[in-house]
Amino acid sequence: MKHPKEMTGLEFLQAMIDGHIPRASISETIPMDLHSISKGGASFNVQADQRHLNPLGGVHGGFAATVLDSVTGCAVHTTLEAGVGYGTIDLNVKMCRPVPKDKMLLAVGKVINLSKNLAISEGQLIDEDGKLYAHATATCMIIHP
Repeated sequence: MKHPKEMTGLEFLQAMIDGHIPRASISETIPMDLHSISKGGASFNVQADQRHLNPLGGVHGGFAATVLDSVTGCAVHTTLEAGVGYGTIDLNVKMCRPVPKDKMLLAVGKVINLSKNLAISEGQLIDEDGKLYAHATATCMIIHP
């Protein structure tokens, strides 16, 4: 297997799905299971639980924001050549309805514009019926070595 720095973004994320590379440690705090990637796209299974509640007992908005930052970033990562990185410079999140506790949701990200130095992606947090809980757009800086 190639060293991670020698892998394209798509190869790196596939190695993560296959268990050859450890998942990001944030997935221990916010349960995110990367299960599907393609060039320009990524999706996660996610589920908020007791650890993600605000003082009023609802799922904290940071749950959706973190998930959407991750899925939009992974979508961008799938487009990158080996050795090229990225960083989120802007994340715009719209909460459409309260995120339910203990319900499996799907986070879907896709790249909508890619240039040499910037990528724009969008993400959705939806349930099995396609009901939208949150939507985001992200602008990422492409970091060349």
